[in-house]
Amino acid sequence: MTDVTDWTPEACTLPTAARPLRHAEFGALFATALRDVTAVSPTRLRMRFDATAGTEITRLTEAESACCSFFAFTIGKPTNGLITVDVDVPQSRADGLDGLAAHARAARR
Repeated sequence: MTDVTDWTPEACTLPTAARPLRHAEFGALFATALRDVTAVSPTRLRMRFDATAGTEITRLTEAESACCSFFAFTIGKPTNGLITVDVDVPQSRADGLDGLAAHARAARR
């Protein structure tokens, strides 16, 4: 995958025309609020965000879950000014998780 913003798995039901907007929304969140991203396992990604982005985190993860139901987002309670978000996928969708991680890391730089 050469374009780290193109991590949409084939099983995604979001209309193709809407995907660049969703990618941009995630990119903006990653660029402004992401503090850390760690691959916990091949099927789990852990991201830590500035707690002020809580509303946007909830909105985007709910929207993404609606079109890509294999993404399971667990949002922790704010602690020390940070919100932890764990993203889990089945093994068969690990490539989509890898793409999300690459997008997060690229946007954060």
